Amino acid sequence: MRLPEAINTLTEWARKGRVLFTLEDLRKLFPRDRDAAFRGGLDRLVSAGVLHRVSRGLFVFALAGRRDPHLLERIAVALRRGCYSYLSLESALSEHGVISQVPLAGLTVMTTGRAGLFDTPFGRIEFTHTKRSVNDILKQTRETGRPLRIATPGAAARDLRRVGRNVHLIDEHELEEAIADGRQSEPERPGSTRL
Repeated sequence: MRLPEAINTLTEWARKGRVLFTLEDLRKLFPRDRDAAFRGGLDRLVSAGVLHRVSRGLFVFALAGRRDPHLLERIAVALRRGCYSYLSLESALSEHGVISQVPLAGLTVMTTGRAGLFDTPFGRIEFTHTKRSVNDILKQTRETGRPLRIATPGAAARDLRRVGRNVHLIDEHELEEAIADGRQSEPERPGSTRL
């Protein structure tokens, strides 16, 4: 693959809102290239700063322009493709207003896949394994319009207690209010005000 052709192709996908690609995705975008040519082209794109290697086999188009505000969540979904994953622990509790500290540079994610920690150029993702059933996960999480579902305040607090860390951050009064005032079913959005 030649650099100008690759940039044009990736720019076209970025206009459609797609900037995150697996190795298999890139192979489909450049099907004419054989293995050696594809690998060489991929290395050149990374060296030139056109693609950021997020993890093994996962790349972000660096020249996309406007940054996707949910890119880190999309990366989390791609890293645990085929698993159920949801925002929980400190990330969810912070969004619900139950803990005062906001995780600045990363996400805490529960997953049915493997636990792991990924430091990416876009932030840290901490995966914690859960044995919850799919039905339980769906009942205890909510759609957000973002790539990841979010745990309800009660579920996020239970997850944090199960993992046994940072439980001192939970404001029990705020947690009770969050569950009682409906944030259990509709999480508070950052920047919104509670009455």
